[in-house]
Amino acid sequence: MPAPRGFGRVTLIIVAGLVVGSLLGELLGTLTTGWLQALLTRGPTIGLTPPVTVDLSLLALTFGVAFKVNVVGVLGVVIAALALRRL
Repeated sequence: MPAPRGFGRVTLIIVAGLVVGSLLGELLGTLTTGWLQALLTRGPTIGLTPPVTVDLSLLALTFGVAFKVNVVGVLGVVIAALALRRL
């Protein structure tokens, strides 16, 4: 019987897959040119851009999160999900 997976563990593995995949996409994008470079490095940026600032006069808080998704990043998430399935 497989061990139970916690939400934190699943989130960590998926985010790690996204980060490693995005880094690989950027690295491969610098090694290629033309349409392949555009395919590997371009993608939508999802999140709060520009960051949201809450100014309370005494304290100012800035919140922001953004995910830059590219093809290799999505492939990294798929590989991480398959690896999680085997664990």
